[in-house]
Formats: sequence, C-alpha cells, structure tokens
Amino acid sequence: MPVPLHQAKAELFRTLGHPARIRVLELLQNGPRPVRDLLAEIDVEASNLSQQLAVLRRAGIVTSYRDGSLVMYRLSTTHVADLLAVGRRLLGELLTDRDELLVQLRSDTTTPS
Repeated sequence: MPVPLHQAKAELFRTLGHPARIRVLELLQNGPRPVRDLLAEIDVEASNLSQQLAVLRRAGIVTSYRDGSLVMYRLSTTHVADLLAVGRRLLGELLTDRDELLVQLRSDTTTPS
C-alpha cells in the first residue's frame, strides 16, 4: 500500500528537523562541498556530522561522490534551496508578527497583567 502524501511530507519535514542538517543544506546551496569543509563550518563531532549526512543521503536530499580523495556532497535538487528560502521568509514573517504583538502587549496599559 502506498504511503499517503501527507505522511511522506511529514517524514520529509522530520528529516529536515535537525539544526545540523539545516546548516549542511545551507552550506550546500552554493555548490558541492567536501566533508572536511562542512566539518569546519558546523560545530559538531565528525561522527555526528557523518550520521546527519547519512540521514540526508537516505532521504535523497543530498548526494555524495568522490573527487580524488575527497568525499563531496551536493544538494540533490535546486528545490531544496527553494524550500530553505521559503522557510526563511516564513520565519521572518512569523517573527515580525510576534514582534508586533509584543509591542501591542507592552503598550496596552489599560488591561492588568
């Protein structure tokens, strides 16, 4: 029996739900990077980065290949970068709305706390 679309989407978002994985994807937006460069940019142990890259690879979000002695990673599709950009815009809007609410709450002196 095929997996329902909403379940597949939920699994995709669960896969994206780790800060190190998001950071990897952000770094790969500008093109392929070797593991050593990713490790230098992300504050995690090498074994943890390896685990996070494996999760992204199993999900098909990134691909890897060898370039000489280097293991390189790249986004599997440009849609990953698009998703990150939408997430950034959405987060900006959500935080703006919260800031506006906070200003309203602080300026409302007629209602007791």
